[in-house]
Amino acid sequence: MSDAFAARVLAWFDVHGRKELPWQNPATPYRVWVSEIMLQQTQVTTVIPYFERFTQRFPDARTLATAREDEVLDLWSGLGYYARARNLHRAAQYLMEQHAGEFPAALEQVQALPGIGRSTAGAILSLSRGAAHAILDGNVKRVLARYHAVDGWPGRAAVARRLWEISEAALPAQRVGAYNQAMMDLGATLCTRTRPRCDECPVRTGCAAYATHSQARYPGRRAKPRLPVRETCMLVVRDTRQGVLLERRPRSGRWGGLWSFPEFNDRETALDWVAGEFGTSSQAHDLAPFRHTFSHFHFDVRPLLVSLPDTPAAVMEGGQRVWYKGGRPPGGLPRPISNLLNELHFPWPTPSTV
Repeated sequence: MSDAFAARVLAWFDVHGRKELPWQNPATPYRVWVSEIMLQQTQVTTVIPYFERFTQRFPDARTLATAREDEVLDLWSGLGYYARARNLHRAAQYLMEQHAGEFPAALEQVQALPGIGRSTAGAILSLSRGAAHAILDGNVKRVLARYHAVDGWPGRAAVARRLWEISEAALPAQRVGAYNQAMMDLGATLCTRTRPRCDECPVRTGCAAYATHSQARYPGRRAKPRLPVRETCMLVVRDTRQGVLLERRPRSGRWGGLWSFPEFNDRETALDWVAGEFGTSSQAHDLAPFRHTFSHFHFDVRPLLVSLPDTPAAVMEGGQRVWYKGGRPPGGLPRPISNLLNELHFPWPTPSTV
């Protein structure tokens, strides 16, 4: 790829590029790192308020490393893909243990941190320090695949290898950080997946896809699998004095480490558990079922609301169950759980005593 490509991209960036994003001012390795992790699978407009809250509470690796995981997950609640938050927390602890809280300068050392791959490592070092490292996030893949008419799904090793070769060859000798940011901006704002604004693109001259009107062909897509369906009966135990019962999810798997409602295979098992746990009969109401779709499966939820007539005994199990009375939750809440609480108008008013 000629130097003219990078020159045109940089000239466009100087006029139209994004330069006022929160993590760009200042663009420290820590702030760029947090932003890059948040931006995985998530749009900039969604990330900005999360980033600002997160970095206000955790301004550096030390404060993040010493925080409780519950607090980290709480500030991540609603952003999804919670393994990112747990990896961020683990990586901060690793930075403190191995690098005195400072980001290493070597690409291989950055890649050794939990949750950081080759492209993310390159982005952190180039955007914060101007280091000469290529990147290949989803936006850059789309620009390069269209410009060079690279066939195939980028998830295939051979296609990814070809795109990496192109990305590395395109790096300019100067302003690598600005160039990488420009490529991400170009893919996010002009060379979009649908309805690309080719007439405004600085590199449309020379773009193979533009010349052949085949923008929709690149990059190739993975055959969409049929997602399996998983089901659960989600138990919403209500006590008007103590609140609603929440249970911490296992650390691994769906919503790992977050707080949710107890789950059972069916309605009968859930009611049996209530009777055995609280030793009381209860009023049960089936709520409207809903579906939440993860990347690999559909999750069908049948909520069951149980109202307890008497104040139950304590249900603490090593800190894995709590009565939640509203306000700040004990840790992170998945968005579907927050939505369900809102739909139920929780917290409920405390009944007056006679």
